[in-house]
Amino acid sequence: MLEANSPAPEFTLPSSSGADITLSALQGAPVVLFFYPRDNTSGCTKESQQFSQLLPEFEAIGAHVFGISKDSLSSHDKFITKQELTVPLLSDELGDVCERFGVWAEKKMYGKTFMGIVRATFLIDASGQIARAWPKVKVDGHAAEVLEAVKAL
Repeated sequence: MLEANSPAPEFTLPSSSGADITLSALQGAPVVLFFYPRDNTSGCTKESQQFSQLLPEFEAIGAHVFGISKDSLSSHDKFITKQELTVPLLSDELGDVCERFGVWAEKKMYGKTFMGIVRATFLIDASGQIARAWPKVKVDGHAAEVLEAVKAL
């Protein structure tokens, strides 16, 4: 998994907002990327809701926030509607961006081993460097912690 002081890998992904998002086009402002395993699961829903609730505060300080999973745009649209989310979600169906950020990894649940997205968040500074990384995120209070880190940039 990528760490602080690493350059953020360039990418372009389709967004639930209707436009493709290219990371380098956002340079000059902080960017928060939170990677999550799957739409409409309890932890992912809670995390997305918390980032949505704080989105106006992120935007007020000029930060962009995006959730990323391997779910399709169609799945994202249903998730956004069902959970009344405001945070834009990016679709990495091929998993290329997940692999480049190091969040596609072996996981274990109920005695089974499988590949999946490790819940992680990256704060990218205005120059495109990873300012902070949160591996293996615990959802409760995480969005507020990330907001404080953005304010401290």
